Amino acid sequence: MKLAFSTLGVPGLPLPDVLSLATAHGYHGVELRAHPEEPVHPGLSPAERADTAGAFKAAGVELLGVAGYARVAAPGDDGPVLDEIRALLQLAHDLGAPFVRVFPGGRPEQSREEADATAARRLGTAAEDASALGVRVLLETHDSHRTGADAIRVLGPVGHRSVGALWDVMHTWLGGEQPSQTYAALAPHLGYVQVKDIASADDTTPVALGAGVLPLAEVVEELSRHGWDGWLCWEYEKRWYESAAPLPGLLDAGREHLARLLNESA
Repeated sequence: MKLAFSTLGVPGLPLPDVLSLATAHGYHGVELRAHPEEPVHPGLSPAERADTAGAFKAAGVELLGVAGYARVAAPGDDGPVLDEIRALLQLAHDLGAPFVRVFPGGRPEQSREEADATAARRLGTAAEDASALGVRVLLETHDSHRTGADAIRVLGPVGHRSVGALWDVMHTWLGGEQPSQTYAALAPHLGYVQVKDIASADDTTPVALGAGVLPLAEVVEELSRHGWDGWLCWEYEKRWYESAAPLPGLLDAGREHLARLLNESA
């Protein structure tokens, strides 16, 4: 498996500095948070996109994915959501990234059936654009659809290779799902896995990998046992927790922890 980290852990950091962190600390790739407050987002010009892609290539770092904020199950018209996804897909294509992350984003006023159908309809439409651009849209286990069982209710009906799943290990655990259950649900659709660690179920402040309560060893063991050989991406949510320790000082120990888990599960 290859290791990456998300720029959510270093909010607003210029891209050259992000790439320097990746190379200095032995990470194979980076997941870019695509938001206007970040250096890389859908508003970039063609020249800026080309420069970004060139910077990754020059650094020898892979661009794992573009983490967008489209909410595919949210109530409302399909048009704006599909436009947002298409912009993310075009950005990923231009940068050479294989994946785009979207959220479920269902709301309490919706029935489960309505949220599932809305998400499946939009992702089914977006699948054609994704396929044409050579990019996969990944539905993250998050918010209204935080478990693998939730996600598969959407992904099953879509049934398109260009639409898959992003397994966020915190949300599936908070949803009461065991790693073996999540993997069984998501395996046919799995794009990559976001790893992290938190203080407790009641305090989701990010901590160093291995210092919290999430079942990272069980997740890695489950993936290894089935021969899955994709990406583990450390999503350290510094952007939302100002009191959390800075990510750069944790990167070496985090890589070593994941490497140790991989060795133990080999």
